[in-house]
Amino acid sequence: MKRHSRPSGFTLIELLVVIIILAILAAVVIPRVIGRTEDARIAKAAADVSTIDGTLDQYKIDVGEYPTSDEGLQALVTSPGSSDRWNGPYLKNGLPSDPWGNPYQYRIPGEQGLEYDVYSAGPDKQPGTQDDIGNWNLQQ
Repeated sequence: MKRHSRPSGFTLIELLVVIIILAILAAVVIPRVIGRTEDARIAKAAADVSTIDGTLDQYKIDVGEYPTSDEGLQALVTSPGSSDRWNGPYLKNGLPSDPWGNPYQYRIPGEQGLEYDVYSAGPDKQPGTQDDIGNWNLQQ
């Protein structure tokens, strides 16, 4: 007796069912992952601003005043030459960029009710908008 064996493999219907299931899973999972990525970037920016804020306080303890606007945050990495009490670098790995690739901003006097402002322009990369992440809104 001769046996006719059916070739092994998947039918087109089986493959289509698997593709449809994967597409449904992707439609549910991808938006959640993308939302978490932006949340993680915001949290990183807040942590960086907090670190820079504390480092500026350390700078003031050593030098006696905060860096001027002209000296900026660079005074935390290299001596501005305006004081012989500079005891840095205060940021060992240099100035970080925010999670969107932009430098953190510094202004003195601050415009948000503090002595100075340190902030990231946030996801829209435009300073002065609602999504700015600064030392004035870290506790919110």
